[in-house]
Amino acid sequence: MKNLMENVFTVNIKSVLEKYFAKVANEIYEKSPLIQYINEKTRSANRGSKSRSSFANLYAIYVIVEDYIGNGFDKKGDYSKYEGALFNKLFTRQRELPFGSKLQNHALNNRMNSEFQKYFPNVQFIPILRDLSTNRYWFNENLLKIKVGKINYNIASAIIEIIDDYSKTKQDAFQRFIKSCEDLQKIGKKSSKKVEEFISDLLAPNVDARLFEIVSYSILKYFYHDQIIYWGYDIKKLNKENLKLYKTGRTNANDGGIDFVMKPLGRFFQVTETLDFKKYFLDIDKIQKFPITFVIKSDVDTEDLLKKIRENACKTYSIKAIVDKYMGCIDEIINIPILNKRFKETVKLGYLNSILDEVVIQSKVEFNYDDEDDENIEE
Repeated sequence: MKNLMENVFTVNIKSVLEKYFAKVANEIYEKSPLIQYINEKTRSANRGSKSRSSFANLYAIYVIVEDYIGNGFDKKGDYSKYEGALFNKLFTRQRELPFGSKLQNHALNNRMNSEFQKYFPNVQFIPILRDLSTNRYWFNENLLKIKVGKINYNIASAIIEIIDDYSKTKQDAFQRFIKSCEDLQKIGKKSSKKVEEFISDLLAPNVDARLFEIVSYSILKYFYHDQIIYWGYDIKKLNKENLKLYKTGRTNANDGGIDFVMKPLGRFFQVTETLDFKKYFLDIDKIQKFPITFVIKSDVDTEDLLKKIRENACKTYSIKAIVDKYMGCIDEIINIPILNKRFKETVKLGYLNSILDEVVIQSKVEFNYDDEDDENIEE
């Protein structure tokens, strides 16, 4: 079994194991591939709100193990005879968990298993078992029972507590992030340099994907804010309208690949961090090859990004015309350096505090953060 590197949150994991298993806690930590996997997935716990969180695969484990415990199989009974947990019940449950409101079904269906096998290619057990004909799920009990000496220890309850602890740690980090934003709002006009540095720090490859999407939207909203377009059906009666950027929903939502929409141009924006051309082409297919702008969480030059996407696509598609058709749908690539440049231009126009206000509003919506000031959020 691959023994993954320890991280800051490993202390929390071992503390939970010691609570449940006392003197054999370290042996269980070393012998359990499931614990080792969770250790890797909780690497971002103590890095604050900016680091990327890993909830999808953890919650796939959580909801099935929770069902296992809920039916008493951690204490007694023959789990092999259990009819299994219904997908709809598991899916609903994971969306009730902190940060889980927009999770999709990928982790439950295959992604968690696939990643687990990548980390532990020599482990013979697949974590999540499912019957496609009945849409029922089980967790592989072989991964929940760890033998130390002559005793089999069931780690199900410890798994639930570890993931709960990780979730709470990340919630605390996001609450501190929002508190920092609110503190900056109060002193914004007096310390504009601090506000500018704070927002610039959020434009980085290692920032949490949701925060990156929020700050990208906030910057671009005010970058386009003063740009005017004239349109109409009669040359003598043209409409004068400012460009307005709308956020279509929460981050990572199943919205057909559209994160922002611009009015009145009808321009589409998609935020991403991957360089996998298949994801780009899938987003283009979702909107029937309508032109789209990609905002990419990368410092790589935009020309190099386009070149890499095209080269990888050409390796898969042997027909140049197909690749050209997809590449022609990429309206613009906006990377981190371009976002930084547009941020500075927008600051010069006097929108620094407006951008910070937007980051606060969107963060509270995204992270289900409620307080007495929510009634004052602008429409």
